[in-house]
Order: sequence, then C-alpha cells, then structure tokens
Amino acid sequence: MKVTYNWLKNFVDLKISPKELAEKLTMAGLEVVGLEKAGDDFVLEVEITSNRPDWLSVLGIAREVSALTGLKLKTTGFKEPKIKPKDFSPIKISVASKQDCPFYSARIMSGLAVGPSPEWLKNRLEALGCRTVNNIVDITNYCLFELGQPLHAFDLDKLPQKEIRVRRAKPEEKIITIDGQTRLLNPEILVIADTHHPIAIAGIMGGRETEVTFKTRNILLESAVFNPVLVRRAKQKLGLQSESAYRFERGVDLEGARQASRAAQELILKLASGKACGSKSLGATKAITPAINLEIAYLNKLLGTAISGPKAKQILSRLGLAVKTKSRNILTVKVPSFRQDLRLPVDLVEEVARIYGYEQIPQTLPAVKPGRKAPDDRDLIAVMKNILCGLGLSEAITYSLIDRHLLKQSGINIDTGLVEIANPLSREQEILRPGLLPSLTRALAYNLDQQQEKVCIFEIACAFSGQPAAVAEKPLLGIALCGVNTFFTKHGLAKDEITLLHLKGILETLFVRLGIKDFDFAGQPDNKINIMINQKPAGFLLKLAPQILGAFDIKNRQVVLAQVNLERLLKEVNLARKFLDIPKYPAITRDISFLINEDVSVKELLGAIQAKGAPLLNQAKIVDYYRGKQIPLGFRGLTVSCLYRQDNRTLTEDEVSPVHNSICSLLTERFGIKLR
Repeated sequence: MKVTYNWLKNFVDLKISPKELAEKLTMAGLEVVGLEKAGDDFVLEVEITSNRPDWLSVLGIAREVSALTGLKLKTTGFKEPKIKPKDFSPIKISVASKQDCPFYSARIMSGLAVGPSPEWLKNRLEALGCRTVNNIVDITNYCLFELGQPLHAFDLDKLPQKEIRVRRAKPEEKIITIDGQTRLLNPEILVIADTHHPIAIAGIMGGRETEVTFKTRNILLESAVFNPVLVRRAKQKLGLQSESAYRFERGVDLEGARQASRAAQELILKLASGKACGSKSLGATKAITPAINLEIAYLNKLLGTAISGPKAKQILSRLGLAVKTKSRNILTVKVPSFRQDLRLPVDLVEEVARIYGYEQIPQTLPAVKPGRKAPDDRDLIAVMKNILCGLGLSEAITYSLIDRHLLKQSGINIDTGLVEIANPLSREQEILRPGLLPSLTRALAYNLDQQQEKVCIFEIACAFSGQPAAVAEKPLLGIALCGVNTFFTKHGLAKDEITLLHLKGILETLFVRLGIKDFDFAGQPDNKINIMINQKPAGFLLKLAPQILGAFDIKNRQVVLAQVNLERLLKEVNLARKFLDIPKYPAITRDISFLINEDVSVKELLGAIQAKGAPLLNQAKIVDYYRGKQIPLGFRGLTVSCLYRQDNRTLTEDEVSPVHNSICSLLTERFGIKLR
C-alpha cells in the first residue's frame, strides 16, 4: 500500500523526516519497502501483512505513527445532517443472508453537481496511483484510502424501483462491469441487484449500467461489510482485482463502515453541493469485541524486560485500545473493532514490544539447560519398537482377555495363578493372559490364513498372574516369526525357513543397540534357547512343536517364538553413546582362517583374541562362516579379520607380525584350532 507523508500529517503533527519515519515504521514491523519524492511530498510504499487490515488506510498507519512518536492522533467526528421531511427519499433494502452480508447501509443524496475533483483531491489520489474519474467517484476512493472502507455510489435515477437487493447470483446471470467487461456469474458470487438483475459484484466492482457520470444528479451511497471468503472466491473466479476486494477479503471494520459513510456524505455535500435525503441500514448495530486481561509479570517474563504497568497502559492506549487497571499487576484491555488480530494476552505483549522498541529489550544469552533426563521406561520401549520395526517386524496389539481353550491350544496346562474375570462378556474373555505367546501365535495363524507368506510380529504388553484381589502385572516382549528368509530369495538362493537362529540374531541386534553388554543364549538351537542377561534368566526362544502347529491349523510351516522379561531387560539398557574421532593413521588388516570345534563359543574366542592383541589390536570380527563337505564333522570354518591401528602413529609390519603370530599360537593351544 502507498501513503503520502503530507496526508499522514493531517492526522499527526510530524516533526521527523520521511526517512526517519520509514525507519521507525520498519523497526515496528510495518515494513516500508519504498520511499519516493513526489513534488513537494513523499510517497511511502508499505508492505502490509494479511493479519493487519487496519493498516490498509492512512488513518491506520497514522495511528501507528502516533503510538511510535508519542504525538497525538487527530481525528474528526462526522455528524448526521438534519433532513427535512419534504427531502426524505425512501429506499428499500433487503439482504438474503446475514452471513453473506452482516451489514449494509445506503445513503441518498440529490441535486448534486457532478464534475471534476479539486486539484488537492486529484493530487492525493494520483500520488497513490489511483485514476481520477469525477468528484463523486473520487470521494469514495479518497475515503477508501483514508479510512480503509470501500464505498460505492450508484446513479439513483437508474434504479427505477428505488430498491437494493443483496443476494447470490443466479446461474448463468451476467453483468457488464464498469471496466466494460461482461462477467458470467454463478450462485457462489454475491451481487448487489435491483428488482431485475445485478448492478454490482459485491465488494469487487460496480456495474456500468448504474455508474455515476457527469449527468448524474442523485446517488445512492453504499457502505457495507461483506463475507471475506465470498469476496475472495468471487475475485479468483472472475480474475478480477480491485482496491475494494483487497480490503474486503481481509475483513473490514463494522464501525469503520459507518464512519466512512458519514465522512463521504459530508465531503460530497461540500464538493458537489446537493442535499442529504436520508439513509437506511440493515444488520449488526455494534461490533462484538473481546476484553483481554494482561498480567504485567507475564509480559515482562516473555520479553525479559521490566516494563511497568503504567508504561504498558500508555503504549496500548496510544494504539487506540481502551485500557483499564484491573489491579496492580493486571490490565484489562478492551479491543477495538478495527483490531481483529488481537485475541490473546500474547498478542498484547507483541504490541507492547513493537512500540516499546525491540532495540530497547536487553540482550541476554539463553539459559543453559541441564542435560536431558534419563529416559523412562516409556522412552526405552519406544526405542525398542523402532529397532524391531527397523529389523522388519510389525507391531501387533492383541487382547489382554483370552479363553482357557487358547492356553490348551498353545500347549500350556496350568490351572493355578490364572486371573479369572468374575463376569466375562463372553467365553473368549474369561481370563487375563498369563503370557504373550498364545495370543501372538493366534495372530500369526490368522495372518497365515490370509495368504501371508511371511509373518514377523512383536508385541510389548503385560501378562497377569495372582488372585483378583492382588493381580501382578509383568511387562513382556513377545516375538513370533514364520516364513522364508527374504535375503536368500532376493539373491537367487534356495529358500530358507526362518529358524531359531534368525530369531536369536534379531534379539542379539536388539540387545546390542540397547547397549546391553552382558547377555548370553544357552540351549539347543534346534529346540529351546534360554536368554541370560547379567547371568540371570530373562526369557526364552522356542520352536513350536508339530502338535501345537496342528492345533492352530498351521501346515508345513515352522514357527519360532520368543518371550523376554522387560523388567530385567530395561534395567540393563544403556543408550549412552561414545563417539570416536575419525582415525588419522592407516590400519593394518590380517585375516586368520581356521577350523574350530562347534562347541567353542565365538564370543569367548573373540574375547581371547582381543585380550591377546591389545593394545595394538583395534578390532576383531568374524567375516566368514562355512560348513560343508570339506569341513570335518563337528567342526566349522571361520575367518577372523584383525585390524591393527594406533591413534598416535603409523604401525609397521615388524610391530604387527609378532602380535598376530602370538594370537595364532593362543588359538591353537587354547581352542585347538587348525589353521587353513
């Protein structure tokens, strides 16, 4: 929007230069993007944000200037002229929907002398880039720019029935607008109509048929409030932009609509002679505005200032807000109708900050916050779920209530310690589950029955035991797997059913990522494996027996399950991560390939290598595992890759070779390996 410096001086006795004014407005959030000299005046181009339609007028910007400079805002009241009974001209108005048009007013003026506008009026409009037409049209545009309220004047003599109807357009209805274009309308567009057809597109542009010309003697002056959404949609539909639409689509002020109508009438009667012949309005009589309580302590806490109550009151009052002191620390602010953006206390804090000056708010470094608190069980469970989902599992949620038949179906024969429901809704919900695996097995069987080739699911929930009066809850992790290992099929290899070893690998990965160091698996990999955490039992892995698979109608498939005690697991979780510098010196890598008895623990083997190779040995890991015809029965082929590196220098072959040879000797003597 553009505004002239001299026009602002009509409202505020400015003592500062246009450049200083532009800087002040910009610092307060009303960005001045252009400043040009125009004769003896200056034109400021201001960037208006969509939430501040009150700035779309000279008065709105002058109000801001008054608040920033502390200078008094000069406003003029407009009185209604006395109308003689003989001069009264009746007009009929109807509004189809108050939602479409909350307020509509019409003023009748007669005996006007329509002609060119005076030079001062032309100059002001032309400085803002507005084309002058005649004194009546120019006055409506002048009031639009000065007060922010769009107005429109109709030639009254071209309304033979003296009737205005505000309604939606009819299908295929047309109007020729004042720009000479024929516009095709539809029921989504709001129009101003006479008894027969549209005479204006509401809030956007008038029609050519009723426009004011130099032959006009009597006019109807419209001032209204139209639904912003309707105006915006109509503007987009018709591809029609105007200064009026720009303001209506952002929302205009009800009180401003009344004021602008009176101001325009006074100026028309002054510049075009004539007389007032009455007015009529429909709709809201008064704008409903909120009252907001602002605590001074809250204001200073947000801003980091020590602004006093009287100072805050003074700032808000200068912005045109009605402020009362409710108590020593609380201000009650009555929001005026032109400030539709103020709804919360924080909005008032922003207003105080803008006018007080952001540059006056002391700079403070952000407070140093203490380190993040240790994660609670919910955080850790969320981490676990993410890890398991990343490993290709899907989370299942099953009912806590089950029936006894499901336990027998799962091969669990227990009658004591079950928590029975006194009044179950059905036989399928007669007890609280003592574990997760029966429910997970049923869920897995259901998915297989739905033609799912691979089912990998987990659940984190509670199992129950004890008596109804003293029920014990135990959080558990349950996992159920069935299907083909997709790694082999993707690489064109033979199909390989998921086994206990695959499930063991999933749990190992989970434990490692959770930072659990002391864990182990004990038992036969073909039947059942016990989970040990910190040398204490923490769960088990098992393969379902054929008779249980038959009970669930699972045919020709292998199902493996795991259940982990979460209480034991969560106590050992350590998510702290230690980050190492990127190595500065190169490493030397040596591999050891050998045969070793299947009974030897790989974990123990790697631990012995790491201890023997310290401090030069940086890492030892299994890179190859082989079983086949070339390997003797009871043995397996392994390849261990040993990486030697120091952080402060480059190692030589002479240093590494003795250490590597000592590792080979240790493996031969202690574990009975056969080097390959």
